[in-house]
Amino acid sequence: VQLQAFGGGLVQAGESLTLACAGSGSIFRINTMAWYRQAPGKGRGLVAEITKSGRPTYADSVKGRFTISRDDAKNTVYLQMDSLEPEDTAVYFCSIAVIDTSTPKRGEFDAWGQGTLVTVSS
Repeated sequence: VQLQAFGGGLVQAGESLTLACAGSGSIFRINTMAWYRQAPGKGRGLVAEITKSGRPTYADSVKGRFTISRDDAKNTVYLQMDSLEPEDTAVYFCSIAVIDTSTPKRGEFDAWGQGTLVTVSS
């Protein structure tokens, strides 16, 4: 299973950006999909996640500004980021809870994307 993240870049405060993360490979089933971020000098933290049934959860710092969504037909999770702030500057990572058809005995595991940099200037 491989994850490829897209959409990072440099924007000004108040602007919007949409990230996408597409899964590929021998995917049997994807359950929860999530976005994490890691700011310079800080640990990685959860930004938002969405269950298979479509229920989202957000970190307090992004509630009302970010929207997570998924397209199961494309094995893709999105993160719409509005009203961006300099504090949102970080490397954003996607993660999916997945069952791989090539390793069925492994059961569900978390696959990670390579990260995409979002920089918000003031």
